[in-house]
Amino acid sequence: MRDDDPAAAGVAPAATTTLSSRPRVAVLGAGHTGPVIARVAMAAGYPVTIAASGDPANIALIAGVLAPGAEARWAADAVADAGIVVLAIPLHRFPDLDPALLAGRLVVDTMNYWPPVDGVQEMFDHPAHGSSEIVQRRLARSTVVKTLNHIGYHELEDDRRPPGAPDRRALGVAGDDPAAVRTVADLVERVGYDAVPLDGLRAGRLLQPGGPVFGVSLGRTEFTRALARTDHTDRGSS
Repeated sequence: MRDDDPAAAGVAPAATTTLSSRPRVAVLGAGHTGPVIARVAMAAGYPVTIAASGDPANIALIAGVLAPGAEARWAADAVADAGIVVLAIPLHRFPDLDPALLAGRLVVDTMNYWPPVDGVQEMFDHPAHGSSEIVQRRLARSTVVKTLNHIGYHELEDDRRPPGAPDRRALGVAGDDPAAVRTVADLVERVGYDAVPLDGLRAGRLLQPGGPVFGVSLGRTEFTRALARTDHTDRGSS
């Protein structure tokens, strides 16, 4: 992954409004994905905090190098004033996450259940349910929206494009709360992608490994067509 100059990459410059006009984004996870999400969110004008499972001093250097401008905090402190919380932790660590930490929060689930890579995870090994449905069930007092899981962390920064660019990539946004979906879709758009809302969180399974748009770079029209080719029931409609 490289830290491109957004202007040189053809990406719209960072926010024309003040940082305080956008919700604070708390990124939980400082591995491969978290710092990239922090960078692109900051470039889009969002204030960002980042946290891992322990003392923020342990990730301060990582944050300073990989996500300069993101404030390293304890997880509880990062979540406390966040309007959007991004789950960018390894899936096998999710069962250890205290649901009370995220109660009342809008949570973006970027995780994937991918047994060939990560092994079987008992909590998620239920074919009748998408992984984000299982996340929502555990985080019963949170509002979960699924996105950013079907693009590689190494692509998330490089593939950004300004609105109207002919090669602007589409990303799906799945959730059951319309207001939450709009908030997250706005984040996706400002970061540099066309947001395509899906028919509820159940439809988020189409964004998972093996789904029609997972790991595929498609424009809005092609992305929508790929979803439309899937059985109507699988898209989360009754």
